[in-house]
Amino acid sequence: MRIDSTQRTWAIASAVIFAVSLSAYIVYAHNSIQGARGGSAIGLAFGVLGFAFMLFAALLGARKRAPVWRLGRAQAWMRGHLWLGALSLPIILFHGGFHFGGTLTRVLMWLLIFTVFSGLFGAVLQHYIPRVMTADVPLETIYDEIGNVRNLLLEEADRAMEGLCGAIGGSKTSEEEIQRAGGFTAMRPMAAPTKGSAAVAPAAEILLLSEEESSPLRHFYFNEVRPFLERPAEHRLLVSDLHRSQLGFSGLRTLLPEGARATVDDLEDVCEEARQLKKQQRLYRWLHLWLLVHIPISLALIVLGAVHAVMALKY
Repeated sequence: MRIDSTQRTWAIASAVIFAVSLSAYIVYAHNSIQGARGGSAIGLAFGVLGFAFMLFAALLGARKRAPVWRLGRAQAWMRGHLWLGALSLPIILFHGGFHFGGTLTRVLMWLLIFTVFSGLFGAVLQHYIPRVMTADVPLETIYDEIGNVRNLLLEEADRAMEGLCGAIGGSKTSEEEIQRAGGFTAMRPMAAPTKGSAAVAPAAEILLLSEEESSPLRHFYFNEVRPFLERPAEHRLLVSDLHRSQLGFSGLRTLLPEGARATVDDLEDVCEEARQLKKQQRLYRWLHLWLLVHIPISLALIVLGAVHAVMALKY
């Protein structure tokens, strides 16, 4: 993995701070008659330093909400958030002499531990998910447009069926609406209407397959394909099992005339794109779920840390 200069700078600075702090703590703990204590001068210095690192990490959220501040590059803040946030844990342990103390201090220590490790987990997610998206979701689209793209995929599948089997009573999107949408779903062009489709042919030419010939296709479409496109979270065959999906489409091709296989290919492509949209949603939800956990705990840590600092200095 390539390490950029900003990350290298923060890593070196954090290593130096940790080495100096560890050396100071060892000397202090060895020479202190009463042992390392948070109320001693050196213990307070460690506490101030550790809390300052936590405040710096918290300021990243404020910077994201007020980008007009332009206080340094966003990448530098992100690296500092990660390195100094992680470094705050050993510094605070030095502050308390590795003792958790009373109830408030114990709560603070567990909040800090959880915040640091959830932050490291989030950093791994943010590094891992884009790689997975690039490798496994080549048809990635804008997250907020996934619902619209899925609707267009359903319309495309209905139109493909109507071009082969006649009206199925499901298509809602007009040719004009598809043209306004740019003629695309996410990254793949929508299939052009074939000869005999409902969009270009008179009613007498709509049915390219007889009722008996189209029966396997209709059964598979209304029992597997369409439920998957409408409710991907509820329909599991085509969502989670790519191998079974491929077997289903392969078997369907053997039951249909040669001229119908291009439509089956189109339907399989539509299902694959819908499957990728489902995976994209799942990956984004992991990131959002992590933020819903990490941010509230971080805020609680800062607030209780400030309370602890005031109480320690006052009493």
